[in-house]
Amino acid sequence: MGVRLGTRIAGLCLAGTVAVVAASCAGDAGGPPPEVALPGVSRGAADGGPAGAPRPTVTAPRSVPSWRADGGSGPVAAPEPSAPVRAPASSPRRAPAVPSSPAAGPAPGDSPRPPAVPDWLPPGPDSPDTDAVPDPGSVYDRLRAPDRCGEVRDTLAQTPPTGDWRVLRGLAEGCLAVQGRGGDWAAAAREHAALAGRLDTCKGRAAYAVLDGLLRFHRRHPGATARPAAPSGGGAACAYGITGADAGEDGTVMPGEVVRVHLRDAYFDPAELLRDGSVSVGGVPVPGRPVAAAGSGDRLTLSVLVPPLPADPATPVDVRVRLGAVEAVLEGAFRVVGGGAGGGNGGGSGSGEGGGGGSPRPAPGTS
Repeated sequence: MGVRLGTRIAGLCLAGTVAVVAASCAGDAGGPPPEVALPGVSRGAADGGPAGAPRPTVTAPRSVPSWRADGGSGPVAAPEPSAPVRAPASSPRRAPAVPSSPAAGPAPGDSPRPPAVPDWLPPGPDSPDTDAVPDPGSVYDRLRAPDRCGEVRDTLAQTPPTGDWRVLRGLAEGCLAVQGRGGDWAAAAREHAALAGRLDTCKGRAAYAVLDGLLRFHRRHPGATARPAAPSGGGAACAYGITGADAGEDGTVMPGEVVRVHLRDAYFDPAELLRDGSVSVGGVPVPGRPVAAAGSGDRLTLSVLVPPLPADPATPVDVRVRLGAVEAVLEGAFRVVGGGAGGGNGGGSGSGEGGGGGSPRPAPGTS
């Protein structure tokens, strides 16, 4: 009896040893050993538990590959079956910054051109200014020198608020401002806006055009200064002359009749002409001073009493209007009849209104 029991125990020990060796070999193969049931021995007795205790079921896990995608060694855990494998979210990439091309600048050796110098006042011509009292015509002449703009502005402080005076005030302010010598651009702009289309003298219109040019220059070059200069080769602002004489349909008049003589672009004070001027017909002075029949702005109509002429009735006569050294002439204005025959006046051809030219010319003997 004792021998049999010892033999059984020895057999059990041998079987246990074999099982342990097999388990070790299985573990080296990459997974835990499967459960091995020893014959005649309950689970509880084998692992030290009480005999007859319920034996838990042990399931061997699935073996997983021992290689890695990165070439390393060792076991790699398999993902859970229910969990989808997601690729890692890639962060958005910004396109590489492209360097902007440098701003185009002036070509090597080039320098920015200075702004064009604004035009200044053209000649009037100068007013005769026979009374030496400032009037828009004579002040215009003084303002033609940009260095005198401050002096002129001071004389304009108490002048009447008529269009010709106002445009000169605005121009004096702009003249100083554009030279950086003070002045007031806002005052110049106010006068410019208020007088648009309202000036009726040739010098007033010329002053307005220059003021307009100064304001344009200032808008384009707000911080620039310049000394204005009169345009080279330009003509005068005014084309003073006689435009015609009313001599009837046949172009003849008799001594003692009144003829109207029309002047344009009077660039002086008309009051000076009526006080200090003179009129002649056929070389014969008209008695008394000129009389104004009508006038507006730089246009003036004179009433002229035709004197008796020792002239040939077939010869047209000239009409001359003189103030100081300036004389306007209408050649061959009309014929005078009933004045008796005698020496002619050498008049030109043509008769009636508008006859010859009406451009001003200096009086004989003056330069």
